[in-house]
Amino acid sequence: MSLLFSPFDLPSPRGGLRLANRIVVAPMCQYAANEGAASDWHLMHWGNLFNSGAAMFTIEATAVVPEGRISPKCLGLWDDRTEQALTDTLQRARQLAPTTAVCLQLAHAGRKASGALPWDGGQLLPLDAGGWETMGPSALRYAPHEREPAEMTQVQLDLVRDAFVAAAIRAERAGVDAIELHAAHGYLLHEFLSPLSNERSDAYGGSLDNRMRYPLEVFAAMRSAYQGVLGIRISASDWVDGGWDVEQSAVFAQKLKALGCDFIHVSSGGLSPQQKIAIGPNYQVPFARTVRQASAMATIAVGLITQAQQAEDILQAGDADLIGLARGFLYNPRWGWHAAAALGGTVSAQPNYWRCLPREAQTVFGNVSPGTR
Repeated sequence: MSLLFSPFDLPSPRGGLRLANRIVVAPMCQYAANEGAASDWHLMHWGNLFNSGAAMFTIEATAVVPEGRISPKCLGLWDDRTEQALTDTLQRARQLAPTTAVCLQLAHAGRKASGALPWDGGQLLPLDAGGWETMGPSALRYAPHEREPAEMTQVQLDLVRDAFVAAAIRAERAGVDAIELHAAHGYLLHEFLSPLSNERSDAYGGSLDNRMRYPLEVFAAMRSAYQGVLGIRISASDWVDGGWDVEQSAVFAQKLKALGCDFIHVSSGGLSPQQKIAIGPNYQVPFARTVRQASAMATIAVGLITQAQQAEDILQAGDADLIGLARGFLYNPRWGWHAAAALGGTVSAQPNYWRCLPREAQTVFGNVSPGTR
């Protein structure tokens, strides 16, 4: 039996979550929210990918405070209005595919907040053009031409930590099956981890233990408030000499495991425009392997994994437990169906679609009759 199409159990203090296969739709920002509120675009997008064949779909980076958004059009979950919009949209989308597990990524963009939309250049927005003041562990710009973020005070650290906790509680009320804490791609929690963005002289800067302190405090506070499946996404390397690297990531993963982290999603990069990424198929898989071996935590590998056999081989080698795809699903929203056909697996989909399969792939939906009318 294909490992990619075998079930997998994600643990949690509340009993865990059984996934029908090992395919995860990784979070992808859609830049389609209305002042943080989910929109009709999200209804379409989620409903579409709930029928992708993946066992779990991850909702994009969702800001826990307005100033934590990557852009003015990013999704949020910080008040009753944004909670109601997310809840209503998720309930409607789930009617289209009730068996797909839903994970929500909670985030704060830190010094990389207040950006223009990607198709408008993605640069830091001026204050007189819809932008806002940003914050981070230190008053260090992401890029030389940008304005400095404010170095966070202890009061701000506490407020943001509490905002993550409040958003986790709102997410549970909204009905998600799992939560992923965003500590990757140069956003706030990653900024605390990396010595390239964290030059604090207090208990949150300097040594590895100090740089890990705030992300671990945020995770521990969320773990205390939320008993469902709770994981984290990390950048295992800054791809810059002297920055955050996979060895530090392995230590961080061990600390997270001790706090009750249920899974770790291993990506890389995003912290510095000086990064030099050795990009290619499976380029992040060695990071996932190292982190998995160090932590014994359920691990998601992601990054230029595009073929079914490629995904299968990663699992068979023991490099990861789950396979994440993001842009691959935007290009081919039925990637899971094609992978099932290639590997002899089965997936779930609404019966409206059962008649679509070519004759050689009739077993993808299991032993169902496509009907003739």
